[in-house]
Amino acid sequence: MSGYDTIPQGANIQVDKFTLSIPDQELQDFKDLLRLSKLAPKTYENLHANAKDGEFGVSHEWMSKAKDFWLNEYDWRAIEKQNNSFPNFVAHVKDDNGEVFKIHFVALFSKKQDAVPLLYMHGWPGSHLEHLDIFDLYRNKYSPEELPYHTIAVSLPGWTLSSGPPLDRDFDTEDIARIMNKLMIGLGFGSGYICQGGDIGSFTAKVIAGTYDECKDNFAISGEPPKDVDESKITEVEKKGMERMQAFYMTGNGYAREHGTRPATIGFVLAASPLAQLAWIGEKFQEWTDETPPLTKILDSITLYWFTESFPRCIYCYREFSIPGSRGLPHGNPKYNNDKPVAYSWFPKELAPVPREWVEKQGHKLVFFRQHESGGHFAAMEKPKEMLEDMEEFIKTIGWPVK
Repeated sequence: MSGYDTIPQGANIQVDKFTLSIPDQELQDFKDLLRLSKLAPKTYENLHANAKDGEFGVSHEWMSKAKDFWLNEYDWRAIEKQNNSFPNFVAHVKDDNGEVFKIHFVALFSKKQDAVPLLYMHGWPGSHLEHLDIFDLYRNKYSPEELPYHTIAVSLPGWTLSSGPPLDRDFDTEDIARIMNKLMIGLGFGSGYICQGGDIGSFTAKVIAGTYDECKDNFAISGEPPKDVDESKITEVEKKGMERMQAFYMTGNGYAREHGTRPATIGFVLAASPLAQLAWIGEKFQEWTDETPPLTKILDSITLYWFTESFPRCIYCYREFSIPGSRGLPHGNPKYNNDKPVAYSWFPKELAPVPREWVEKQGHKLVFFRQHESGGHFAAMEKPKEMLEDMEEFIKTIGWPVK
């Protein structure tokens, strides 16, 4: 960690160093509650479930084994140690109305004067933890003196170690985008930065790039069908991806409807039991990935959600784009389109791996595109090496600073 924790001289906001450490009593309370939480009785559905294929959800066998491992073998202190091997910070970001958001982030700051600021943003049910493997690659490849980038992996407002959204007013992706832009400006990157995001992080990246001049580029794409698509330009591999997208819209987005229409109810349900969160979130780490991650990695994310009471605080965005009559995804909103350079890393097991033709027809200035043969929704976690290589090639393509 030594050498990567020097905050840039241009920073003009309060930034405190942070160490992740859950008190022993909270850890014991969690173990007690987990032990007392009952598994559902065996049913036809959970005995024939296959979360990987989207069939009925999580299985009784998986839940039983996962609970046993979580209770008797899982080591939370190990993920704390891994997390704390990177510089952690909490920035005090003042909003336009004077409200202060405490925003957690992990960073590798460079000592190079011309280092490129990179903002990495997760989604649901992710966290900054999914970027730690990429950051490990960065620090193994570059010393603080050689690192070409300032890399920042943020915890979005409402997620894990950051402040939640306000209790007295609505809050949406435009609000997240504003706070993220203020964070980057406050860290001294007002002359320009690049943002990368997955899931809700991708939506936020679209809004940031389409709203703020400081964000020069957007390494994130999703979308809705544009007009005048040339079907002959859509490859067979992309057509298979579109089949996956249609399946998700037909049977895979029930969770999003629940988040969007009954957020208070599902918030109480999942806040009451770690086993409930294991089922609700563990299903997604199985179904939305190409290869199911190791159980330990899945439990790292769910345990962090549990200790930070993240779930009820982090689903507010779903009211914005997951229900009929809502505003819809930012990627389909022309108000955010501009001529800034865009990169798109395509992964076959993404939830909605849209074809390249769609992206170009939506008016994006697509300057980098790479179609990967494997990988899913949690690309930063599943394919850290490929994501790092794509980002570096994108930066070489656009040059820096971008005019």
